[in-house]
Amino acid sequence: MSSITMSAMASGLACGALFGYVLENAGFGSPVKLSAQFRLTDWAVFKVMFTAIVVAAIGLWLLRAAGLMAPDTIAVPQALMMASAVGGALVGAGFAVGGYCPGTSVVGMVSGRIDALVFVGGVLAGTALFAVVYGPAMRSMMAMGGIVDGDTFTEVWGVSEPLVLAVLAASLVAVFLAGSWFERRGGGTVSAQQAVAGAQA
Repeated sequence: MSSITMSAMASGLACGALFGYVLENAGFGSPVKLSAQFRLTDWAVFKVMFTAIVVAAIGLWLLRAAGLMAPDTIAVPQALMMASAVGGALVGAGFAVGGYCPGTSVVGMVSGRIDALVFVGGVLAGTALFAVVYGPAMRSMMAMGGIVDGDTFTEVWGVSEPLVLAVLAASLVAVFLAGSWFERRGGGTVSAQQAVAGAQA
């Protein structure tokens, strides 16, 4: 294994540990706070993740525009609509039922939550089952709806990247406004302390 590969693995592990620490301290490792977003009473997770997406998109565009990053530096996988729809539905269903996503379940497990440990076991079992049953028929079904004209919105729709970023930024503002409205009607967000206390109850 090359030194570059080792460095990449080490940096990924360090970033993952730091990300998990931040998630836990924000209460995002608790199913109480995570499941509240499906009841539309706590939009904190959606706000944080959507903000991260928009900031990263704008940041990457600025780096490319300034000539500090080559256009082909980041690989974008082919857009497979059927695979994305099925995978998103399954992950969403597991998230709603279990109160965790794969990442937050690891955070909860490291924090000592038994339900998170069970969830991680389910993720591993489901992944193993998928690997066993995955074959030509499933591969063909998952390839349905593949977009071959391009892998980004700008390539598919033929619009400028700043326009896409402007739409994303406007959508982010709308999410914050809608989230605040729902949270007021639902009694406010779940704080990190409340999430931890609820998970331990």
